[in-house]
This record gives sequence, C-alpha cells and structure tokens, in this order.
Amino acid sequence: MQEIVGRFPANLPAAVFIVLHVAAEFPSMLPQILGRSGPLPVKHAEDGDPVKPGRILIAPPDRHLTIEDGVVRVSRGPRENRHRPAIDPLFRSAARVFDSRVIGVILSGHLDDGAAGLSAIRLRGGLSIVQDPNEATAPQMPKSALQYGGADYVLPKGKIGLQITSLVNNSGREAMVKKGSNARASGKKKNAKTAVGSGAEANLYASRPDEGEGRPSTFACPECSGVLWELKEGEMERFRCRVGHSYTMASLAQDQVRAAEEALWAAMRALEEKAALSTRIAETTTDSRTAGRYREQAQADRKYAETIRKMLFTDDKELRAAETASPAA
Repeated sequence: MQEIVGRFPANLPAAVFIVLHVAAEFPSMLPQILGRSGPLPVKHAEDGDPVKPGRILIAPPDRHLTIEDGVVRVSRGPRENRHRPAIDPLFRSAARVFDSRVIGVILSGHLDDGAAGLSAIRLRGGLSIVQDPNEATAPQMPKSALQYGGADYVLPKGKIGLQITSLVNNSGREAMVKKGSNARASGKKKNAKTAVGSGAEANLYASRPDEGEGRPSTFACPECSGVLWELKEGEMERFRCRVGHSYTMASLAQDQVRAAEEALWAAMRALEEKAALSTRIAETTTDSRTAGRYREQAQADRKYAETIRKMLFTDDKELRAAETASPAA
C-alpha cells in the first residue's frame, strides 16, 4: 500500500478508500504509515465524512466502511467473510452509488474477500485492478478475484498507483464511462435472461438477506446458528444469514472448521468431567454393583474422550498419510 499511494499525485482527482483486515482489539497505525508515504492526506473514516477527491479514508478497526450518496458510513455491522471491516461491503456500496466511476483494487491476502464486490463493480461498468498473484505475499485473494470477479488489469504493485492515476485523468474517465455504458447495455440483454436465476443485480443492493435474492441452504451460520441463504452471483456462490453475516464458500468452510473444533473441545471436556464424576461416585458408594456400573461408565467416557483428543491432536498431514498408507504399513 505504501508503494501504491506513494505514486499518487497531490491533485489526484479521485477519492480513495482502503479496507485492511485488522484485529478489532488493536489500534491501527495505517493512516500514519500511509500519510508518510505520499502527498495525499490520510485518516480513519468517520461516519458522515464527505466523499471528496484528493483524500484517503481508511476503515477503522472493527467497523465496516460503506458509501452513500456524497458521504461515507462507518458501522459495526455483521461480519462478512469472517471480517469486520470487510472489502465486499465497500465495493458493493461504491458500485451502487457511483456506477462506472469506480475502480476496485484487490491486493495480497488470504481467502476471497473482495471477489464478490469486484464482480459487483464490473457489473455496473467499473474497472478492476488485481495485484499479480505471482508477486503477492499471499496470492489467494488475487487468484480468487481473478476467478470470480475478473480484472481489467493484472499488475505488480509498483504499477498500480500509476495506472489508477492514469485512469482517473480525463482520458481515463472517458474510457471508464464508455466501458460502463457498454457494460450496462450488454448487461440488459443478459440480465433479461439471467437476473431471476443469478440474483446478481438484486444482491448488489442487499445489505440484509431479505433484501436480496436467494434460497435457503442446508448450512447454519457459524456465528449465530441461523439458516444461511444461498446467493448465486455468476460463478460465485455466497451465503448470508438473516442477521446479515455473509460468507463465500471458502470463508464458510474456514468458519465451519473452527466451529467443529470448538465443539470437539467442548465434547472432550464434558466427557472427561463426566468420567471424573462417575469415578468419584464409584469410590464413595457402598453398593458394589452400583460402583461397578459407574466404573464402567467412567472407562467408556475416557475412551470416547481419548478418541476425540486424537482427532484434535492429529494434523492434516498425518491424516492424509494415514489415508494413503497401505494396509501393510
């Protein structure tokens, strides 16, 4: 990001918004860092800040950054793709408000936050820039963006700032408007056949699940246990619960792994406590038959707890090795 904003001129005729996945419990020093890297003023966004060119606004920790007509909104809404702030809400709202005048940029990162938002930007005729995955420290996010959202430019980080500057100049704006008009014109024909099935246009406006299109899935939200609605946007499938927690397929899988692990730890602890209590009862009772029954129950509970312990302490590599090992091994 330092290299990108360092290439911006002091009179950049565009408003710049940045979302970085940061932990909620730590203060972000990103405005100070980026403020030293280029000529544009940088600050954490505050709710109601005006959208104006020549300034960089950054999403504060634990807050989503979205755009309304002329102002930004900063809110502690439901997590999307396991993050708050998340990239998709910013991209989706920018595409809704500014149509073809939006440039979405995806940089290095894990999983696929931003891919659906980038698709929304391109749906409205905006442009997309994706960092070259071959030079990204974490190439998964750029690769997902290319797979699901597509890109008008795939560039190394050293060229992204210059490309943005070129695009927001007069010739660049004209090209963007022309591209946007063509995209919407062709989109009308396409959407006439696919809008009902894909829900892409309707879900561009959705901030809550009942505002968009979708169908109930067989999955529960890992965060609140509500039913997840499945949304189809082009090749990408997303999930959103009634509260508003939103997941891509990859982020849902990650959270399901976490939820399953937490459930296993809880089950192991409950079994060990139950075994300890059964042993205590067996030691204090005067009835030998009752004592024997409690000892058998404690032994079975310890066996179940040990089975879960082995599952938790066996990593994926060991599991794969066990699956591929021959019977003789």
